[in-house]
Amino acid sequence: MKPPEYEYKGLVAEAWDVLRGDTSNWVDRHFYLKIIQTYGEPVLDVGCGTGRLLIDYLQQGIDIDGMDNSPEMLAICQHKAEKLRLKPTLYEQYLENLELPRRYRVILVPSSTLQLICEVKAIVKAMKRLYEHLLPNGILVASMMTLWKEGEPLYSEWEKTAFRETDGIKFRRVARSWFDPVSECERTEDLYQKIVHDNVIMEEFHQRSPATRSYSHSQARDLFAKAGFQNIRLFSGFTFDQVKPEDRLFTVIGHKLSSCER
Repeated sequence: MKPPEYEYKGLVAEAWDVLRGDTSNWVDRHFYLKIIQTYGEPVLDVGCGTGRLLIDYLQQGIDIDGMDNSPEMLAICQHKAEKLRLKPTLYEQYLENLELPRRYRVILVPSSTLQLICEVKAIVKAMKRLYEHLLPNGILVASMMTLWKEGEPLYSEWEKTAFRETDGIKFRRVARSWFDPVSECERTEDLYQKIVHDNVIMEEFHQRSPATRSYSHSQARDLFAKAGFQNIRLFSGFTFDQVKPEDRLFTVIGHKLSSCER
Protein backbone atom coordinates (compact mmCIF):
# COMPACT_ATOMS: atom_id res chain seq x y z
CA MET A 1 0.00 0.00 0.00
CA LYS A 2 1.62 3.22 -1.18
CA PRO A 3 0.84 6.26 1.00
CA PRO A 4 -0.48 9.37 -0.81
CA GLU A 5 1.85 12.26 -1.49
CA TYR A 6 2.28 14.38 1.61
CA GLU A 7 0.10 17.49 1.74
CA TYR A 8 1.88 20.04 3.92
CA LYS A 9 4.44 21.60 1.60
CA GLY A 10 5.24 24.84 -0.21
CA LEU A 11 3.12 27.78 0.87
CA VAL A 12 1.03 25.49 3.09
CA ALA A 13 4.09 24.89 5.27
CA GLU A 14 5.44 28.44 5.06
CA ALA A 15 2.12 30.01 6.03
CA TRP A 16 1.16 27.42 8.65
CA ASP A 17 2.34 29.16 11.81
CA VAL A 18 1.44 32.62 10.53
CA LEU A 19 -2.18 31.72 9.79
CA ARG A 20 -2.57 29.86 13.07
CA GLY A 21 -1.40 32.82 15.13
CA ASP A 22 -0.78 32.58 18.87
CA THR A 23 -1.46 28.98 19.93
CA SER A 24 0.02 29.20 23.42
CA ASN A 25 -3.36 29.08 25.14
CA TRP A 26 -5.13 26.57 22.92
CA VAL A 27 -7.07 24.30 25.26
CA ASP A 28 -5.63 21.06 23.86
CA ARG A 29 -2.14 22.14 25.00
CA HIS A 30 -3.22 22.00 28.66
CA PHE A 31 -5.27 18.85 28.16
CA TYR A 32 -2.42 16.84 26.63
CA LEU A 33 -0.01 18.12 29.26
CA LYS A 34 -2.31 16.77 31.98
CA ILE A 35 -2.43 13.43 30.12
CA ILE A 36 1.38 13.26 30.09
CA GLN A 37 1.60 14.16 33.76
CA THR A 38 -0.91 11.42 34.55
CA TYR A 39 0.37 8.57 32.37
CA GLY A 40 4.09 9.33 32.06
CA GLU A 41 6.87 9.46 29.50
CA PRO A 42 8.32 8.98 26.93
CA VAL A 43 5.84 10.64 24.58
CA LEU A 44 5.38 10.62 20.81
CA ASP A 45 3.73 13.58 19.04
CA VAL A 46 2.18 12.25 15.84
CA GLY A 47 1.86 14.82 13.06
CA CYS A 48 4.03 17.21 15.07
CA GLY A 49 4.24 19.62 12.13
CA THR A 50 6.13 22.79 12.99
CA GLY A 51 6.31 21.85 16.67
CA ARG A 52 3.35 23.60 18.30
CA LEU A 53 3.13 21.06 21.12
CA LEU A 54 6.51 19.36 20.76
CA ILE A 55 8.63 22.46 21.35
CA ASP A 56 6.43 23.62 24.22
CA TYR A 57 6.77 20.28 25.99
CA LEU A 58 10.50 20.01 25.27
CA GLN A 59 10.98 23.35 27.00
CA GLN A 60 9.30 21.84 30.05
CA GLY A 61 11.80 18.97 30.10
CA ILE A 62 9.39 16.33 28.80
CA ASP A 63 10.92 13.35 26.99
CA ILE A 64 9.03 13.68 23.70
CA ASP A 65 9.77 12.73 20.09
CA GLY A 66 7.98 13.96 16.98
CA MET A 67 7.02 12.42 13.65
CA ASP A 68 5.46 13.84 10.51
CA ASN A 69 5.37 12.93 6.83
CA SER A 70 6.27 16.46 5.66
CA PRO A 71 9.99 17.28 5.41
CA GLU A 72 9.13 20.99 5.07
CA MET A 73 7.15 21.07 8.31
CA LEU A 74 9.86 19.11 10.12
CA ALA A 75 12.53 21.51 8.85
CA ILE A 76 10.59 24.46 10.27
CA CYS A 77 10.21 22.60 13.56
CA GLN A 78 13.94 21.86 13.68
CA HIS A 79 14.81 25.50 12.97
CA LYS A 80 12.47 26.80 15.68
CA ALA A 81 13.87 24.31 18.18
CA GLU A 82 17.49 25.20 17.40
CA LYS A 83 16.76 28.89 18.02
CA LEU A 84 15.70 27.83 21.53
CA ARG A 85 18.77 25.56 21.87
CA LEU A 86 16.60 22.47 21.92
CA LYS A 87 17.52 19.20 20.26
CA PRO A 88 14.34 17.40 19.21
CA THR A 89 14.27 13.85 17.89
CA LEU A 90 12.20 14.03 14.71
CA TYR A 91 11.18 11.28 12.31
CA GLU A 92 9.94 11.72 8.75
CA GLN A 93 7.53 8.83 8.31
CA TYR A 94 4.04 7.93 7.24
CA LEU A 95 1.81 6.74 10.04
CA GLU A 96 0.70 3.68 8.07
CA ASN A 97 4.32 2.46 7.97
CA LEU A 98 5.47 3.72 11.36
CA GLU A 99 8.68 2.08 12.51
CA LEU A 100 10.55 3.86 15.31
CA PRO A 101 13.42 2.66 17.50
CA ARG A 102 11.60 2.88 20.82
CA ARG A 103 8.19 2.53 22.42
CA TYR A 104 6.17 5.15 24.30
CA ARG A 105 4.08 5.54 27.41
CA VAL A 106 1.87 8.16 25.71
CA ILE A 107 1.21 8.73 22.01
CA LEU A 108 -0.54 11.99 21.12
CA VAL A 109 -2.42 12.41 17.86
CA PRO A 110 -3.68 16.00 18.02
CA SER A 111 -5.50 18.20 15.48
CA SER A 112 -7.69 15.35 14.16
CA THR A 113 -4.64 13.94 12.37
CA LEU A 114 -6.07 10.41 12.24
CA GLN A 115 -8.87 11.73 10.04
CA LEU A 116 -6.42 12.70 7.30
CA ILE A 117 -6.06 8.98 6.53
CA CYS A 118 -9.22 8.37 4.53
CA GLU A 119 -8.63 4.91 3.06
CA VAL A 120 -10.05 2.25 5.40
CA LYS A 121 -7.20 -0.24 4.99
CA ALA A 122 -4.64 2.50 5.61
CA ILE A 123 -6.21 3.75 8.86
CA VAL A 124 -6.52 0.17 10.14
CA LYS A 125 -2.83 -0.36 9.43
CA ALA A 126 -1.93 2.97 11.04
CA MET A 127 -3.83 2.15 14.22
CA LYS A 128 -2.03 -1.19 14.48
CA ARG A 129 1.33 0.56 14.09
CA LEU A 130 0.41 2.99 16.86
CA TYR A 131 -0.65 0.11 19.10
CA GLU A 132 2.68 -1.65 18.53
CA HIS A 133 4.62 1.50 19.43
CA LEU A 134 3.09 1.71 22.90
CA LEU A 135 4.66 0.26 26.01
CA PRO A 136 2.47 -2.07 28.08
CA ASN A 137 -0.12 0.03 29.94
CA GLY A 138 0.57 2.90 27.53
CA ILE A 139 -2.19 5.05 26.04
CA LEU A 140 -3.10 6.53 22.69
CA VAL A 141 -4.98 9.84 22.82
CA ALA A 142 -6.45 11.44 19.71
CA SER A 143 -8.75 14.35 19.00
CA MET A 144 -11.51 13.63 16.47
CA MET A 145 -14.43 15.41 14.85
CA THR A 146 -17.82 14.69 13.36
CA LEU A 147 -17.62 16.79 10.20
CA TRP A 148 -21.27 16.67 9.13
CA LYS A 149 -24.71 15.81 10.44
CA GLU A 150 -27.99 15.20 8.64
CA GLY A 151 -29.63 18.39 7.41
CA GLU A 152 -26.48 20.50 7.32
CA PRO A 153 -25.02 22.07 4.14
CA LEU A 154 -22.63 19.85 2.22
CA TYR A 155 -20.50 22.80 1.09
CA SER A 156 -18.52 25.25 3.20
CA GLU A 157 -16.06 28.04 2.49
CA TRP A 158 -13.92 30.32 4.63
CA GLU A 159 -11.04 32.74 4.27
CA LYS A 160 -8.23 33.90 6.53
CA THR A 161 -5.34 36.36 6.21
CA ALA A 162 -2.46 37.09 8.56
CA PHE A 163 0.79 39.05 8.57
CA ARG A 164 4.22 37.63 9.36
CA GLU A 165 5.72 39.87 12.01
CA THR A 166 9.34 39.47 10.92
CA ASP A 167 8.89 40.96 7.44
CA GLY A 168 5.28 42.13 7.12
CA ILE A 169 4.44 39.65 4.38
CA LYS A 170 0.75 38.76 4.25
CA PHE A 171 -0.55 35.24 3.73
CA ARG A 172 -4.07 34.49 2.56
CA ARG A 173 -5.91 31.18 2.51
CA VAL A 174 -9.27 30.53 0.87
CA ALA A 175 -10.59 27.10 1.83
CA ARG A 176 -13.51 25.21 0.30
CA SER A 177 -14.85 21.79 1.22
CA TRP A 178 -17.54 19.41 -0.03
CA PHE A 179 -18.83 16.58 2.15
CA ASP A 180 -20.05 13.28 0.68
CA PRO A 181 -22.50 11.54 3.05
CA VAL A 182 -22.03 8.21 1.26
CA SER A 183 -18.27 7.94 1.70
CA GLU A 184 -18.36 10.05 4.89
CA CYS A 185 -15.36 11.96 3.56
CA GLU A 186 -14.85 15.52 2.39
CA ARG A 187 -12.83 16.84 -0.52
CA THR A 188 -11.07 20.18 -0.29
CA GLU A 189 -9.67 22.98 -2.40
CA ASP A 190 -7.29 25.51 -0.88
CA LEU A 191 -5.85 28.64 -2.41
CA TYR A 192 -2.74 30.01 -0.70
CA GLN A 193 -1.32 33.43 -1.55
CA LYS A 194 1.80 35.29 -0.47
CA ILE A 195 1.20 39.04 -0.68
CA VAL A 196 3.60 42.01 -0.55
CA HIS A 197 2.21 45.57 -0.72
CA ASP A 198 -1.12 44.21 -1.96
CA ASN A 199 0.58 42.32 -4.79
CA VAL A 200 0.34 38.54 -4.97
CA ILE A 201 3.94 37.40 -5.43
CA MET A 202 3.26 33.68 -5.06
CA GLU A 203 0.15 31.53 -5.30
CA GLU A 204 -0.58 27.82 -4.90
CA PHE A 205 -3.77 25.84 -5.42
CA HIS A 206 -4.12 22.56 -3.52
CA GLN A 207 -6.80 19.93 -4.10
CA ARG A 208 -7.34 16.79 -2.10
CA SER A 209 -10.03 14.17 -2.70
CA PRO A 210 -10.76 12.61 -0.35
CA ALA A 211 -9.17 14.91 2.22
CA THR A 212 -10.68 14.06 5.59
CA ARG A 213 -12.89 11.30 7.01
CA SER A 214 -15.66 12.07 9.48
CA TYR A 215 -16.18 9.97 12.60
CA SER A 216 -19.16 9.56 14.88
CA HIS A 217 -18.54 8.65 18.51
CA SER A 218 -19.32 4.98 17.85
CA GLN A 219 -17.12 4.85 14.74
CA ALA A 220 -14.18 6.30 16.66
CA ARG A 221 -14.65 3.80 19.47
CA ASP A 222 -14.78 0.92 16.97
CA LEU A 223 -11.59 2.16 15.28
CA PHE A 224 -9.71 1.93 18.56
CA ALA A 225 -11.27 -1.37 19.57
CA LYS A 226 -10.38 -3.10 16.28
CA ALA A 227 -6.74 -2.15 16.80
CA GLY A 228 -6.70 -3.90 20.18
CA PHE A 229 -7.18 -0.95 22.52
CA GLN A 230 -9.15 -1.48 25.70
CA ASN A 231 -10.71 0.75 28.38
CA ILE A 232 -11.62 3.14 25.58
CA ARG A 233 -13.06 6.45 26.77
CA LEU A 234 -14.47 9.42 24.91
CA PHE A 235 -14.31 12.92 26.37
CA SER A 236 -16.12 16.14 25.56
CA GLY A 237 -13.73 18.37 23.62
CA PHE A 238 -10.51 18.81 25.57
CA THR A 239 -12.00 18.18 28.99
CA PHE A 240 -12.21 15.12 31.18
CA ASP A 241 -16.00 15.19 31.07
CA GLN A 242 -17.74 12.26 29.42
CA VAL A 243 -18.61 12.94 25.80
CA LYS A 244 -22.12 14.25 25.19
CA PRO A 245 -24.29 13.11 22.25
CA GLU A 246 -24.16 16.57 20.68
CA ASP A 247 -20.35 16.91 20.84
CA ARG A 248 -18.79 17.40 17.40
CA LEU A 249 -15.25 17.66 18.79
CA PHE A 250 -14.19 14.90 21.14
CA THR A 251 -11.08 13.15 22.41
CA VAL A 252 -10.53 9.40 22.51
CA ILE A 253 -8.21 7.56 24.88
CA GLY A 254 -7.37 3.89 24.43
CA HIS A 255 -5.17 1.71 26.62
CA LYS A 256 -2.74 -1.02 25.66
CA LEU A 257 -2.97 -3.39 28.58
CA SER A 258 -0.06 -5.53 29.73
CA SER A 259 -0.26 -9.22 28.77
CA CYS A 260 -1.25 -10.24 32.30
CA GLU A 261 -4.25 -7.87 32.26
CA ARG A 262 -5.76 -9.03 28.96
